[in-house]
Amino acid sequence: MDKVQAYIQENKERYLEELMDLLRIPSVSADPAYKKDVIATAKFVAKELKKAGAQKVELCKTAGYPIVYGEKIIDKKLPTILVYGHYDVQPADPIELWESGPFDPVIKKTKTHPQGAIFARGACDDKGQMYMHLKAFEAMMKSKSLPCNVKFMIEGEEEVGSENLGPFCKKNKKKLAADVVLVSDTSIINNRTPSITTGLRGLSYLEVEVTGPNRDLHSGVYGGAVANPINILAKMIAEMHDKNNRIKIPGFYEDVEIVTKAERKQMNEAPFNLKNYQKDLGIKDVNGEKSYTTLERTSIRPTLDVNGMWGGYIGDGAKTVLPSKAYAKISMRLVPNQDPKKITKLFTDYFKKIAPPSVKVKVMPHHGGEPAVTPTDSLEYKAAEMAMEKTFGKRPIPQRSGGSIPIIALFEKVLGIKSVLMGFGLNSDAIHSPNEHYGLFNYYKGIETIPYFYQYYKELKK
Repeated sequence: MDKVQAYIQENKERYLEELMDLLRIPSVSADPAYKKDVIATAKFVAKELKKAGAQKVELCKTAGYPIVYGEKIIDKKLPTILVYGHYDVQPADPIELWESGPFDPVIKKTKTHPQGAIFARGACDDKGQMYMHLKAFEAMMKSKSLPCNVKFMIEGEEEVGSENLGPFCKKNKKKLAADVVLVSDTSIINNRTPSITTGLRGLSYLEVEVTGPNRDLHSGVYGGAVANPINILAKMIAEMHDKNNRIKIPGFYEDVEIVTKAERKQMNEAPFNLKNYQKDLGIKDVNGEKSYTTLERTSIRPTLDVNGMWGGYIGDGAKTVLPSKAYAKISMRLVPNQDPKKITKLFTDYFKKIAPPSVKVKVMPHHGGEPAVTPTDSLEYKAAEMAMEKTFGKRPIPQRSGGSIPIIALFEKVLGIKSVLMGFGLNSDAIHSPNEHYGLFNYYKGIETIPYFYQYYKELKK
């Protein structure tokens, strides 16, 4: 590995320049206006895979955006690692809250990243973390030190639910055959305390529509006599939680995994400062389900949150209108044993039940995904643990994440293989928010660590 690490150090500046170029392409999969840019990003990734030394590189067509595939098989007797990542990004809105252009990457120093961080949409989620794997692979190839076979599957629809990834995996099971899936789309506790994600929450994401009168009305002429859909929607959303912030949907907690006291105790031993947490977010107090800590609320407990709400007139000035319709986008993070389809139905039934007869309601499911838990006694976990300990000088802590990567459960179900979630971002990197960023320390640390995973995984598989 000495040659690999030397190659990485010699090419760090180029690695950064290439990532900056990748971040300049606005690959927003949720907005059709960016279709050409999303496809351009796929071509960029495919080109870089070829340059790094991958073979059979192709843009695999799907019903949506293409999946970039490439491989390097050096010996069929050796273990095969399937690297998964995504090249699409979240929308940059609200643009006005960005301190610099979301697709004009700049490097700035922060308290969390004193060595500097790249500010751009997708810097951490997931272009920066995905690109680490391409550069680590390049370093191993150019140094003639690749210990395992490797396959790459980089998709362009993760941020909109990965709807076409499942059919692709089912259709290409032989092509994607591997021993383990390696994913970097998660975080570590901090740059002094490495961690490996061992659990992910699932997701049910939907949109609701509440309709009152058949057209917008004059609020003076009709106000007080006709139901206002925005008012009604606000009351219905308020009916989703009780005074202890427990979700009121009947049957919602029926299948929730009961985490043992011992595991909860271990979870709360992870480095965490509540005052710093509040200070970082600019809040005076935390809020959540009663009888659970902040670390537990964001990992082992399900949630229901409104992600957006709109209706009526929101332009400049005043318009005294009683709107015809009101809308909200709602997401529910799920924990092990909760089925997203079941939860979506439970929500739909409850939402319609609490609606007054003065309005009509519609629930439109968008996408979802199953929760996942990865074992800490597997060879792949041990290899990741050894790799991180090698580069950080400290054994990583196993930690459940509050986020969702729906395809992790899919990989096990369809491909029959486990995943290892070896991410290098920080929770403070503002993914999905304005001013998303990714530390230079983290970017380079990931590139340095990944080759060790390959080496240790090969040794443990003997």
